Amino acid sequence: MEKKPSRQQVYTLLVQIGRKDGDGLPKDAKGAALMCFASGIDEAEAVRETVAILKQADTAPLDVTGYGTLQERETAGHEISDEERGLMQRALAENAVIVAQMTPFFGDEPDQD
Repeated sequence: MEKKPSRQQVYTLLVQIGRKDGDGLPKDAKGAALMCFASGIDEAEAVRETVAILKQADTAPLDVTGYGTLQERETAGHEISDEERGLMQRALAENAVIVAQMTPFFGDEPDQD
């Protein structure tokens, strides 16, 4: 029996999280931005899975910005490192959400208004 080709793709997501007890952020951080690579049939599924996993990890997701698939990012002219490509491949192979980078926000940063 032949295996059907997977329709999964990997999406690059930027997730802003707020504070929550047990979130693991630095004590004086106001929140954080997480760069994630998430697999899904479409971007909506990748976002849902990412938010669900982050909630299970005791974080408080506030906002998600999608940057598309590897191909969409390349078409848009984004520079994508070999390390990022490797993490994207891992997310696809494991049908997973990979948090590639976490940047905490502190009180001295300007508002994003």
